[in-house]
Amino acid sequence: MTKTFAELGVRDPLVKALTANGITSPFPIQVDSLPDSLAGRDVLGRGKTGSGKTLAFSIPMVARLAGDLAGGKRRPGRPLGLVLAPTRELATQITAAMEPLAAAYDLRITTIFGGVSQHRQVQALKAGVDIVVACPGRLEDLMKQKLVSLDAVEITVLDEADHMADLGFLPVVTKLLAATPQNGQRLLFSATLDNGVDKLVKRFLHNEVLHSVDDANSPVAAMTHHVFDVHGVDAKKALVQKLASGTGRRILFMRTKHQARKLARQLTEAGIPSVDLHGNLSQAARDRNLAAFSAGEARVLVATDVAARGVHVDDVELVVHVDPPAEHKAYLHRSGRTARAGSAGDVVTVVLPEQRKDLAILMRKAAIKVTPQQVTADSEPVNALVGEIAPHVIPTARPTTQPTNHGGGQRRSGGGRNGGGRAGGGRGGAQGGRGRAGQGGRGQGSGHASSQGSGRGQSGRTAAPRTSAPRTSAPRAAAPNGTGSGNGQRRRATRP
Repeated sequence: MTKTFAELGVRDPLVKALTANGITSPFPIQVDSLPDSLAGRDVLGRGKTGSGKTLAFSIPMVARLAGDLAGGKRRPGRPLGLVLAPTRELATQITAAMEPLAAAYDLRITTIFGGVSQHRQVQALKAGVDIVVACPGRLEDLMKQKLVSLDAVEITVLDEADHMADLGFLPVVTKLLAATPQNGQRLLFSATLDNGVDKLVKRFLHNEVLHSVDDANSPVAAMTHHVFDVHGVDAKKALVQKLASGTGRRILFMRTKHQARKLARQLTEAGIPSVDLHGNLSQAARDRNLAAFSAGEARVLVATDVAARGVHVDDVELVVHVDPPAEHKAYLHRSGRTARAGSAGDVVTVVLPEQRKDLAILMRKAAIKVTPQQVTADSEPVNALVGEIAPHVIPTARPTTQPTNHGGGQRRSGGGRNGGGRAGGGRGGAQGGRGRAGQGGRGQGSGHASSQGSGRGQSGRTAAPRTSAPRTSAPRAAAPNGTGSGNGQRRRATRP
């Protein structure tokens, strides 16, 4: 008989918070680990992607910090709980999952990551927070600036520990863990526990308990895998567009940022609303694109491996490996964006002839048994998988933006270096700025709006125009007495 959260020792305020969010039954990783983590034991938790690891460490962290461990008054820059995550997306989603639980005890959480200004993060730390969810790089920067201290941390969580190691974060993570009290509780949760994670375990965990509900590389039972062979690039392009055209949510994985951006644009232009997610996007753009995908404004998310860990959007019915990943763990993590929390999902890998051998090796390492099918975009297996085709959506035309004109003129309006820069601009709009006027030389005609003709206005040695754009020359302003006050003499130009 499945135990309830209350039977596992979870306090009533947290049970109510979980129920309010539609979470009534614990997952296996939670059933196994919660008795130990709630009791203060160090825990190694291993479960497949989508198995409920986030709540498995969020519940004990909030429960223990809200109880006997609470370190008195909230202190600026000295959190009591720390969660380390490898990516901004994962850190943001951990915070979102933990906030309803923290609210039950009036605990404050803040998220710290790079790629954005640190100002708001610093202000939150100064105001006092109980739990920090952070990416290692930015947290280390703030520590060096003495804006945060980890000497009061009572519980530390390392999520996706193996991915931290893969990304080269191990030295930074080691330094951060060393800054926390030696006798604090530590919880490590990940889909796999290899690639240097053992070093962290040996150094920082004490009398730890291992809870593993699945083999590290086990596939999800509710996930159906397909391998679609295609003859060439054109057939692949048609197949990918067909797979993206269904009514449900889809995530398409690409190897490179450029190709992800390009495919998202092509699908949108073809009437399939799509957004991209990759490392070149600003945090605001990432958040905006994920929000559009979550809200259903875009049915397709085209992503690089940045989305393979931690990005959780409900009801993703299909994952497509447009470009097969480089290794089997990436395949499992990408595929884990569907069939989450007990739901079913399909995973398709599109394979060109030259990729078949490498994919066979990858599938064997991932323990995936699937028979490849030779298909086209109109094949029956493809039609059955896609189902109902979504209505065509006419793409919205992107507004054309005009360059901003400060002072009313254009910089180098005559084209290149020769065209009379800021014609009509200047500081007041009367004369050209310090650009090269007319035929070249140092023909500045800068001046103020008072028409004082104060530019140096030399006519130097001429030069052939570098562009075919029409040249614009600024009108020469006259002084009140009708004469210019500038140095209007003709002289030989000197090289700067």
